[in-house]
Amino acid sequence: PAGEEMTLSLREQPNNFSEILIGGSAAAYTDSLLGIKNNLPWAALWIILTTITLLFLFTGSLLLPIKAVVLNFMSLFATMGFLVWVFMNGNLHWLIGDFASTGTIDSSSLVLVAVISFGLSMDYELFLLSRIKEQHDAGLNTTDSVAVGLQRSGRIITTAAVVLAVSFFAFATSGVSIMKMLGLGVGFAVLLDATVIRALLVPALMRLFGDANWYAPKWMLWIQKKVGLEH
Repeated sequence: PAGEEMTLSLREQPNNFSEILIGGSAAAYTDSLLGIKNNLPWAALWIILTTITLLFLFTGSLLLPIKAVVLNFMSLFATMGFLVWVFMNGNLHWLIGDFASTGTIDSSSLVLVAVISFGLSMDYELFLLSRIKEQHDAGLNTTDSVAVGLQRSGRIITTAAVVLAVSFFAFATSGVSIMKMLGLGVGFAVLLDATVIRALLVPALMRLFGDANWYAPKWMLWIQKKVGLEH
């Protein structure tokens, strides 16, 4: 942070030159951070809108896509908090080996962890929703379709999560802190998503919402029937 502040203050100094170039790792990091900050809102908006649109075309529901995005961001924020606790506060040295704790986190690696984790979380969401929707379309009520859908998708979600988590946790044994953060962050996000999010929060919220899970205005349902996605 001190290097970032110095870079910005030097660029703001009055001068009579046509151009001043400031080099070094602090300047490169400052420009990288500014690039992420400027584009992150647009990237997040793109991800949210496309995810909601695709899930609506798949489910025909107005509520389920919004719920999926909200829960995915909850999982993502929990993962970010975990990485802060480990790499900024310097915990879990006994588990993942020694690493330098500087009180900061590499921003580009954090974005990479977030994007991969969000994509994998949505993958598990589709596994679960496809089975639940299948049962609901077959005539079961919401409570039964959620129960049967969870039973039929639970084992494949758990197995896939364990395989992915083991693969990514292997990166945590690296001697490079960035690789440690990538492996530990994505592995943690996968396990959190397959347990707390998919096994508890998703079915609980769908049970709570009841028939509202499948509601959408008539004009939206007309669009979904015309261009909707079938499985």
